[in-house]
Amino acid sequence: MSELPQDERPLHVVGFAGYSGSGKTTLVEQLVGHLRRAGLVASVIKHAHHNFDIDHPGKDSWRHRKAGAHEVLVASAYLVALQRESAKPVEHTVDELLPMLHKVDWVLVEGFKHAPIPKIEVWRQNAGKPVCYPDDARILAIATDDLHSLPQPTTATILDINQPAAVAQWLLDNHLLFHRSDASS
Repeated sequence: MSELPQDERPLHVVGFAGYSGSGKTTLVEQLVGHLRRAGLVASVIKHAHHNFDIDHPGKDSWRHRKAGAHEVLVASAYLVALQRESAKPVEHTVDELLPMLHKVDWVLVEGFKHAPIPKIEVWRQNAGKPVCYPDDARILAIATDDLHSLPQPTTATILDINQPAAVAQWLLDNHLLFHRSDASS
């Protein structure tokens, strides 16, 4: 895949579903590194269930927001951050967020459990949380630390969460399952 110029490479989107504490963030972090070492460019879309702020009180961008700016875009030679405030809560979809990203090889989507995208469920038996895969046909694989005792039968691929290189290789081997031909990013 990496032989093509960046703007001609296909986009692949994969979601990571699971409950808090299952290891989604750690796995996504590790996969970004593996994809980068494979010569691929990856971005991450992360869903937050709570309000958050990346700004710091007293800084110029914070002051602009507090003055009422709808959007504040901060840019340096190495980093760009767009902050857009809403007067009332808005739940964005993955399809709304994808065009905000530059053209990349892979977008790893953490959270957005109900998004209509192919997913890997991250599940740990000792976390005591239920599984998602029986209710979501878009879960194509389960990354778990208990490879032999899933609570319900499944036809999904079982991946060892403690072997992120193998999970990355599975993504690359099955990249056509995650190809987005309709993406505008």
